[in-house]
Amino acid sequence: MAKEVVRKINLQIEAGKATPAPPVGTVLGPAGINIQEFCTKFNDQTRDKMGDVVPCDINVYDDRSFDFVLKTSPAAFLLKKAAKVQKGGAKGSIETIATISVDDLRQIAETKLPDLNAYTVEEAMKEIAGTAKNMGIKIDGYEEE
Repeated sequence: MAKEVVRKINLQIEAGKATPAPPVGTVLGPAGINIQEFCTKFNDQTRDKMGDVVPCDINVYDDRSFDFVLKTSPAAFLLKKAAKVQKGGAKGSIETIATISVDDLRQIAETKLPDLNAYTVEEAMKEIAGTAKNMGIKIDGYEEE
C-alpha cells in the first residue's frame, strides 16, 4: 500500500547550513519528522552549492517519514549574485542599481531552465530578464521584444 502524503512543506535554506534551530526546526517540528535526519540529508546533498539559497519541497507521509526535492536557487538570488549587490532596487524598473551581461543572463537562464515554464533557453532568458528589470538590474546588450 502506498504511503499517503499528509503535508507538503516548502523551505528556502542556505546550502549546507540547515540546523534544527529556526526556521527549519519551527516548521518541521510540528510536522512530526526527525529534524536532525532532515538537516543531515539536506546538508549532504547541498554541500557543493555552499553559499547559495536552495529551495526544498518536503513531502511528509502518514508514518512520519519524509522525502524532499531540491530546486534551483531563486532567480532573484542568482541575479543579485551576478550583479554583486545585496538587494534589488527599491524603485524597481525606474531605478538602475547594477548591470549584468547577456552572458550572465544566459548562464542564469540555463541554470533555472528545469524549474521555469519555458522550453528553450531564450524563453527562460525573457523570464529572467523580466525579474532583473523589476529588481533594477539592467542587462547590457539585451533587447527586449
